[in-house]
Amino acid sequence: MKKLAIGIDIGGINTAFGLVDENGDLYADSVVSTKKFPLFTDYPAYVAELTESLHALADSLSFEYELVGIGIGAPNANYHTGVIEHPANLWKFPVGETNPDESRRMFPLVDDIKKAFPGVECRMTNDANAATIGEMIYGNAKGMKDFIMITLGTGLGSGFVANGEMIYGHDGFAGEFGHVIAVRGGRQCGCGRRGCPETYVSATGIKRTVFELMATMTEPSELRDIPFANFDAAMVSTAASHGDPIALEAFRITGELLGYALADAVTITSPEAIFLFGGETIRGFIFALLCGVAIGTYSSWFIATPLSFDLMPESIKNKGKE
Repeated sequence: MKKLAIGIDIGGINTAFGLVDENGDLYADSVVSTKKFPLFTDYPAYVAELTESLHALADSLSFEYELVGIGIGAPNANYHTGVIEHPANLWKFPVGETNPDESRRMFPLVDDIKKAFPGVECRMTNDANAATIGEMIYGNAKGMKDFIMITLGTGLGSGFVANGEMIYGHDGFAGEFGHVIAVRGGRQCGCGRRGCPETYVSATGIKRTVFELMATMTEPSELRDIPFANFDAAMVSTAASHGDPIALEAFRITGELLGYALADAVTITSPEAIFLFGGETIRGFIFALLCGVAIGTYSSWFIATPLSFDLMPESIKNKGKE
């Protein structure tokens, strides 16, 4: 009998999920809204809708199969406990909450899913770690035992693999590259610290950089007439492709900061490769090229996915395809 598993990706806007086999082939998929359940008190309703939708997906196939497991990638997910711990953008306290104790914002999603699927193994990890594991099993990191994954989007996620194993640490939250200090006394981060790479190297970070540059540079730019509320990272990529000076400077600053920070990370884990994964935030060759220049002699570690460029030597590329 065919063996399938359910994979779940929880984002701030939507939760996507699908039925896949051991080769990574997708048999069915669906999505539910995450943003429809923004508050702390909405979590039970979110779980109810998610589990109902998961059962509908599981029942949608026309052939018999064995459901062997459920895997979840989620922000602030603790691999050891199966709990999403006070996520920055999920199930927040409402304005005026009388007891806004963050220790209450612990969401035992693995146990809740298991109740709906008794007897089925369920595991959860940080969403960036899930992307890292996927790259190791199905992607360009196949065959590698030491590499770093950087996921670039609304925030900056990361996963570290050493000796063929994910690095989780004693509490399940090791490898938070996005929250090391890159700029002393820099921008305020949602984690409570200042100067985290996430506040610069992300869709939201480059947006802040562009608006700072527009306040200090006098050059004309197609970005100047866009209101802050309507601005997104894709616009910076488009403007940069047109030679816009502010967009190009924003990419230079972003790439340089990421490059220097990764150069430090390289000295700790000595990876075979660094993977940059994302959509509009790293669209085009400019961003990766700047990163490679900034990281200097370490440029041979870089590969970007799923984009069309890379800076890896042939020996590493071939090894990853074995």
